[in-house]
Amino acid sequence: MGRLRLVLRLLAIQRTLIRYGLEEIVWETHLFRPVGWVFKLIRSRSRRDPLGTRIREALEELGPIFVKFGQAVSTRRDLLPTDIADELAKLQDQVPPFSSEEALKILADAFGKKANELFADFQQEPLAAASVAQVHCATLHSGESVVVKILRPRVRELIERDLTVLYAIAKLAARYWSDGQRLRPVEVVSEFEKTLLKELDLTREAANAAQLKRNFEGSDMLYVPEVYWDYCRSNVLTMERISAVPISDIEGLKSAGTDIRRLAENGVVIFFTQVFRHNLFHADMHPGNIFVDVSNPKKPRYVAVDFGIVGSLSSRDQHYLAGNFLAFFKRDYHRVARLHLDSGWVPADTQITELEAAIRAVCEPIFNKPLKDISFGLVLLRLFDTARQFDMEVQPQLVLLQKTLLNIEGLGRQLYPDLDLWATAQPVLQEWMQQRTDPREHLKRLLNNWPQISEDLMLLPDALYQFVRKVLEEVYEEKALKSELKNLPIRKAFTLSGGLLAGAVLLLAGVLWIGLEATPTWFGWGPVAAGLALTFRAGR
Repeated sequence: MGRLRLVLRLLAIQRTLIRYGLEEIVWETHLFRPVGWVFKLIRSRSRRDPLGTRIREALEELGPIFVKFGQAVSTRRDLLPTDIADELAKLQDQVPPFSSEEALKILADAFGKKANELFADFQQEPLAAASVAQVHCATLHSGESVVVKILRPRVRELIERDLTVLYAIAKLAARYWSDGQRLRPVEVVSEFEKTLLKELDLTREAANAAQLKRNFEGSDMLYVPEVYWDYCRSNVLTMERISAVPISDIEGLKSAGTDIRRLAENGVVIFFTQVFRHNLFHADMHPGNIFVDVSNPKKPRYVAVDFGIVGSLSSRDQHYLAGNFLAFFKRDYHRVARLHLDSGWVPADTQITELEAAIRAVCEPIFNKPLKDISFGLVLLRLFDTARQFDMEVQPQLVLLQKTLLNIEGLGRQLYPDLDLWATAQPVLQEWMQQRTDPREHLKRLLNNWPQISEDLMLLPDALYQFVRKVLEEVYEEKALKSELKNLPIRKAFTLSGGLLAGAVLLLAGVLWIGLEATPTWFGWGPVAAGLALTFRAGR
């Protein structure tokens, strides 16, 4: 955006911040400090309101993109004080809808047909409106009831404008704010940008929904609406319209005779199944996106919508996260510390005994509560906070997981306050860990991956030859190596070739094992290291 527009937008933001008594943000970030006296003429809001409340209300006034930013930042409880994070979590993304004329034009431009040609019926009055898109009800010519999600006009342009502003503020805050280095504001804005831009591609959201539907095909716990691909574009998404009770309507669920305990426990099982068995989890599980099918109230089934944000973990992170949970509830703090170290979440030179002591000091008091009262999300938060004292890097994928876990816990305990999260999740985690270390599972993965492995094996001889040649060239000068090989006794030459062959075999075995993502990881890296060592030794 032009420099003048940027300056004008920044001026408007500073005026709003100061009206809500947030002058410290203006002064700490050095924004317009040379003309700061002008802002002092503006009457500030009473400072009697809590800081979190003033921040939330200022963001609501600044507009939809700042509201979404506040929602995203509220999940970063590793960076924010609890009271501010709680207040930002209250932000509501409710904005006026755009006109039906614009909605009809977007449909016509996207499909080359008018709405009445695409649909047997299209309700011009939107069902719901948010900052990025709004939803209309419609009926297909084949009779199915659907919802049509349409991106707002010029939404990308408006988002990019305010992202430029957010980056400008974040860079100044990182430079001048006393907490700038600790809170890493530029990194926070960058994470927000990635999440927000993904939400602008409705084809991606449709693909996420289709994959989640396949993952839970035939499940009596979760239902994902059908995607109608012929009516989808990058800015339009058409899905099956569902009829269910909002998860927040607890009285409605109870009056329908819903088995509330079963519903709460199923929510936990669904989450851990998504994270560990499917490795794809719905990461925007706030109450507005979750409904309940009570057609069989004794076996209630969740219905999920809005799949713009999903998360996944690497196989390594899955293993270490499950191991951390299991070790924590066994009070095996040495194992927790070792897992943090092995996972690479903390630097390799960290003293494991010091990390173990710090984790014990933070976690042991938690066990003064009954297990059913212990929060998985807060356990994860405390573990990460403790590890951060040992220079742990922020793990964006784990932050998204932690946010989702906190949402799931909150919903579960709102439904059923006596929900024992650990007793519900433990069987899923233990079964997954047992399967992961089962030799039969490794063999199954080998067979499944064999087509790709066989292709790689065809390239292996040439790759090994090039590798060995490079190693030997680094050990000897080329001419000296040729002369020495010519004068080698047969026995020594045989030893040399045998050592190289043994090294190559071990190297291959290790690479295959790592390719299968087997655990523990030293089973793979051990042969790789041994293979390299034999190769170097044979070259001497």
